[in-house]
Amino acid sequence: MHLDLFENGIEAEKFALLCEGDVRFKFCSKKVTGISIDSRSIEDGDVFFAIRGENFDGHDYVVSAYEKGAACVVADHMVNIQIPQIIVHDTRVALGCFAKNYKRLLHPMTVAVTGSVGKTTTRQYIYSVLSTRFQTQKTEGNLNNEIGLPLTLASLQPTTQTIVLEMGMSGKGEISALSKIACPDIAVITNIGTSHIEYLGSRENIRDAKLEIVDGMSMGTILLNGDEPLLYNLKTVKHAMSFYFGIDNPACNYRATNIRFGDGEILFDVICSNGKQLCDLKINGYGKHSVYDALAAVAVGIIMEINDEKIKEGLSNFTPVKMRQNIKKKDGITIIEDCYNASPESMEAALEALNRVATGRKIAVLGDMKELGHYSSRLHYLLGEKAAMSGLNYLITIGSEAQKIAKGAYSGGMPLSCILAIDSADDAENCARIIREIIKKGDTVLIKASRALALERISNLLLTE
Repeated sequence: MHLDLFENGIEAEKFALLCEGDVRFKFCSKKVTGISIDSRSIEDGDVFFAIRGENFDGHDYVVSAYEKGAACVVADHMVNIQIPQIIVHDTRVALGCFAKNYKRLLHPMTVAVTGSVGKTTTRQYIYSVLSTRFQTQKTEGNLNNEIGLPLTLASLQPTTQTIVLEMGMSGKGEISALSKIACPDIAVITNIGTSHIEYLGSRENIRDAKLEIVDGMSMGTILLNGDEPLLYNLKTVKHAMSFYFGIDNPACNYRATNIRFGDGEILFDVICSNGKQLCDLKINGYGKHSVYDALAAVAVGIIMEINDEKIKEGLSNFTPVKMRQNIKKKDGITIIEDCYNASPESMEAALEALNRVATGRKIAVLGDMKELGHYSSRLHYLLGEKAAMSGLNYLITIGSEAQKIAKGAYSGGMPLSCILAIDSADDAENCARIIREIIKKGDTVLIKASRALALERISNLLLTE
């Protein structure tokens, strides 16, 4: 990945200071104009960060980067080549140092978002609202980890006024490290689910890991889902003033009320604890979870003093992320493609969306949910019971763990004749062929699983053949 820096570049010596490294070999007068962690994307004047990964070592590609025009390299040891080098203890840490110090030069207002479910959609809503008033950037794609977040900050432009960052994690301490790089002014926690429970052991531990988002703050603001018992009425959150958004809890500072579901759109009002009201906010969506995502953005907009009309405009400008509850139609069949990731909570939300979208038969294609550890069998089974109670006409499961969904659905009262279990998603064409034999004109088909299964391959085949 290549990222441009200031239009006129940064003095190489100054870049070294931003990385907090030791300079070896004298820099030439050429300025640094970009950064890259991939030697294949190097452009003339780039700094190449030699990142070590599980299956690769960036230090092996320093010569290639130099030959393509790298101005210097950030490495954890001297490399035997006459190129300016910035020597650091850990190149990943150095990338974070650079990103943090580079952001300080530009000092944009920073909003950070995390949570078990909905953080990407919430990020998108916040970006849409803030963009109505400020020059705004955001995390792109899944650049929400120890490499992706620094790269996002490194892409900051001098004209950027606000940036919306997504923070992901799989274990304790990861969000803390990201927060200390980003130093957010406003933080949002969407909810606490069971994603990553394999590594953290309990929902309480997941909550505590999410709350690390305040570790890099200095008396900022944190917005918490007030309908989540594990988040509501926490004792003082260090470094931040706490405010709550929600639907069911009347004590929330920002509460969505008068929710009305239409054909692919939702209308709702917002009541604030200071007496302020916003009426007839409209979003595209199909379930209650969509209101939570948008409500967090409304709260951020109010805190950032964006007027009511601009907030409404921002919500209407919202653009969904690919593979997240995208509605597609072909030959009288409606497909809800929601293949980016899956957890028990997001699966339930997707089933709710299916109920609201479908006018004919409701068919769910559900695959494995990952990172659930020893809870996996039980959570897949419980999802199956809930799927049976949701009024599905047909359930197709894909994957070894998802077979527990099929068993749970049968236990929940779904006829065996309406359940089909496919062992693996590896042969997408075979899966699509089996599904195609079941569906017919007028059906609505939900396709959802964890990212590892890449079920969008099946969705694409159903839509193209």
